[in-house]
Amino acid sequence: MDYTTSVCEFKVRSAAFILVWYILILQSLMTFLRSILIKLGLADLNADRTPIAVLILDDDERRHRWFIKRFTGDELDVAENVAQAKELLSENTYDAIFLDHDLLPHHYESNDHGDHANTGYAIAEFLNDRPELQRAATIIVHTRNADAAIPMVQKLRESGRNVEYCAFPMLDLKIRNYWKR
Repeated sequence: MDYTTSVCEFKVRSAAFILVWYILILQSLMTFLRSILIKLGLADLNADRTPIAVLILDDDERRHRWFIKRFTGDELDVAENVAQAKELLSENTYDAIFLDHDLLPHHYESNDHGDHANTGYAIAEFLNDRPELQRAATIIVHTRNADAAIPMVQKLRESGRNVEYCAFPMLDLKIRNYWKR
């Protein structure tokens, strides 16, 4: 190797070393600045989540619109009755399932209507009898009828489901906490 080649190699290596050194300093500076922004509350810490699949069982069209607004950008299926819900649960996989209990006008008057086959409780029994369906889904019973909600939750827990009751007025907060956008 001659002297000229050695000098050129030395200059190239020196330049590469200086470039790497500048990059490391810039990275450190950026990390430092980000930590200051975080401490001052000026950094955007939001992380976008991927769309989820959601099933709603509810007979109230106003609630349908309410759920559609909360789950914009997600895959949302709405069932208005037990038959529709059974079909959707059998054919699809959901990340979140919201179950209402009272699905017909006479359900609102009393829990002694003798028509449990047309309530959300029928879906709780359906899922309990089919433990292979919707195993990973978070299930929320959102009815205003607390007396009917508790047996639904108990029935779903028999098959080890991740289920809870949330009164409808508190549901918006629950959705924001679980499935933050």
